[in-house]
Amino acid sequence: MLEKAVTIKNSAGIHCRPSSEILNAVNDFPDCEFFVITDDGEETELNSILALISLGLHRGDQATVKVEGDDDSEESEALEIIAELFEKHFDFPQK
Repeated sequence: MLEKAVTIKNSAGIHCRPSSEILNAVNDFPDCEFFVITDDGEETELNSILALISLGLHRGDQATVKVEGDDDSEESEALEIIAELFEKHFDFPQK
């Protein structure tokens, strides 16, 4: 299991577009399980867009992304990709 702290940078937080991109990336790693832990300790499995949106992550919020899998190198790659997406600016135009 690997974990990484992330800070939400998108001005509108994690809404439909970011959630969709994050879940598409999660689906690229079927042998891993993904979780998000909010600052208040709420842990949610990343298995649906609704579950992710319901966390209500806004710009500046911090969370922890956790990945569990059988292959250490796949876990590491998956964690980096998903963490980057949580910190990505999805604003159009980019700010």
